[in-house]
Amino acid sequence: MKKEVLKKIIPLSLVVAITGFGIIACSSDSSDDSFEDEESETEEETVTELHAAYAAFNSEATTIYLDGSEVVIETTGLPNHETIYWGEGNSLYKDEPDVDKTPSIMSSNNNATTIRVDATPNLTGNTVETQLNTIGIAVSGSSIFNDQEGGGALDQAAGSLDWTGAHIGPGVYHYHLEPVAFSDDDENLIGILLDGVFLYGRKCNSTGTYPTDLDASGGHVSTTQYTDGEEEYHYHIINEVYSTTGSYLAFAGPYQGY
Repeated sequence: MKKEVLKKIIPLSLVVAITGFGIIACSSDSSDDSFEDEESETEEETVTELHAAYAAFNSEATTIYLDGSEVVIETTGLPNHETIYWGEGNSLYKDEPDVDKTPSIMSSNNNATTIRVDATPNLTGNTVETQLNTIGIAVSGSSIFNDQEGGGALDQAAGSLDWTGAHIGPGVYHYHLEPVAFSDDDENLIGILLDGVFLYGRKCNSTGTYPTDLDASGGHVSTTQYTDGEEEYHYHIINEVYSTTGSYLAFAGPYQGY
């Protein structure tokens, strides 16, 4: 987030008239006698180190670094957990006979993705709806998608979701639902969204229970396991089963941090 700090610089010019009676007067009626200039300067907040939560990301899949006021996340998109979408013969292949697998497998797709997010989210603007494709990067290194599939409801593709609420299409492996491979009804970090706000599991670290004060996006302000006692705004997976999936939607939006 870029914060603007307005500094007022006011040079004051006084024309001093000395009369024969020794009276010093300042004229307020003439622009030639007095004027005031006001200037604004914009200063960017300087972020010198990554948020502690980024340490939880899979370092084999992601490269994360600061670029000015933004965080750059480069990822191979390849998760560090089992799924049917790795394909037979891969050490992380998981046989899931009930999954209506899409034609793609992990090894035959270019899953690499790069996103840039504000190091400090802007929570003062308007909310923004999520769009199709990548809306964030999970700690596993794979993409997070919203509640839509091909422009329609996720229900139509629910059968192709693997054990951890993910599948491939279009082109990249991504989560739609609570990724139980690394967050299963707990307070664990899920990932970072495009607005620079972190997403956590269904429980909150500050209380150990399901938060009851979430806004329409599933967000609230509290401490987390990565904030060293400081409160910050973050999202949670909302503790409501999504439609007919039998699981919990990762994130539907809208974003609060744009």
